[in-house]
Amino acid sequence: MKGKETKAPPPPKVFKAEIQGKEQNYLVDIVIVRLIFAITLTLVAYFIQPFGFSGLYTIVLGLASAVGIIYFEHRLKRATLKRLIGAAVGSIMGITGASLISHMLTDTVFDTNSLSFIKLFILFLMTYVGLVVGANKGDLLNLSALGGVFGGERPPKKSYKILDTSVVIDGRIADICETGFLDGILVIPHFVLRELQQVADSADTLKRNRGRRGLDILQRIQKMAGITVQFFENDFPAIREVDMKLIELAKELDAKIVTNDFNLNKVAQLRGVEVLNINELANALKPVYLPGETMKVFILKEGKEFNQGIAYLDDGTMVVVDNARKMIGKTVESSVTSVLQTTAGKMIFGRYEEKRPEMSHHPPREDRPERNSHSDPRPERTPERQAQTEVSH
Repeated sequence: MKGKETKAPPPPKVFKAEIQGKEQNYLVDIVIVRLIFAITLTLVAYFIQPFGFSGLYTIVLGLASAVGIIYFEHRLKRATLKRLIGAAVGSIMGITGASLISHMLTDTVFDTNSLSFIKLFILFLMTYVGLVVGANKGDLLNLSALGGVFGGERPPKKSYKILDTSVVIDGRIADICETGFLDGILVIPHFVLRELQQVADSADTLKRNRGRRGLDILQRIQKMAGITVQFFENDFPAIREVDMKLIELAKELDAKIVTNDFNLNKVAQLRGVEVLNINELANALKPVYLPGETMKVFILKEGKEFNQGIAYLDDGTMVVVDNARKMIGKTVESSVTSVLQTTAGKMIFGRYEEKRPEMSHHPPREDRPERNSHSDPRPERTPERQAQTEVSH
């Protein structure tokens, strides 16, 4: 059952203007705070005159320090909480290690200037290494186990689903997307799109119609609200087969392949790639009939065995009905005897019980006609016959 294409309604103008106003106010506040910070740091450098600088040099030093700090703050906004905690822990460990090493170098033979340089070098080295390594390894932290404010920290993970050429041409993927059962990002590889275009340009009328149908399905999915479609240019030129390219792309993106190709399904599972098979979904959604239940079916044709009739459900399931050969072209009520599940689908076996006409009841005894002498004459025994009978006895 196909639904109608739905488009998301445009957001109200008042709500959109309110959001833009809040963003503009936030940007203005940030700019004002940064300007105040830069001016304050420049004035402090001008009046304190660090490193023996004076005049214009102190102003340049103050502005350069402010720009560097603002740039560092801008980069920190993109970091996750895990990376920040990892960087902080790494920096503290680096500073602690540098202090211990510097304390050990106090009694060495180095002169004062060289020793000061070595201590400063070790401090910067250990702090930098701790900062970088801690930030890189911070994603391994499990902050949700701590609870509280850390419970809401979740790594942003994108769910990719790669569409195969066969499932696009099939068209049922568009109906599934409309129902909202598919989430995440639908990926259309460039080689799949190229294969669809080749099928659409084929000289065979049937192939050409199938290819154009697939392109129409993609355009229909793109227009759906809540569905994100991305086209990937990764072509894997070293691999020739399209199925193997799909598997490699799924491994690269940690994605699932959506298909109805039986062979691709098996190969992908052997390669450790998850597959969403549309045919398996359709079989799982078929109604379940248990032995003993009754169902109404339309007998379409004659079966292979004697006195069998063949019917089909709305989803294409074949129903074999015994004792229904003479009911071809009619709707009968069949009792389910068994259900056979095969790789090609499901088969239901049933039996048609012909209703026998009810027997007519005998009329009541008082309504029966009475016997009379005319209908059942019985000859009377004469006296001579009666005497003969007595003598014989």
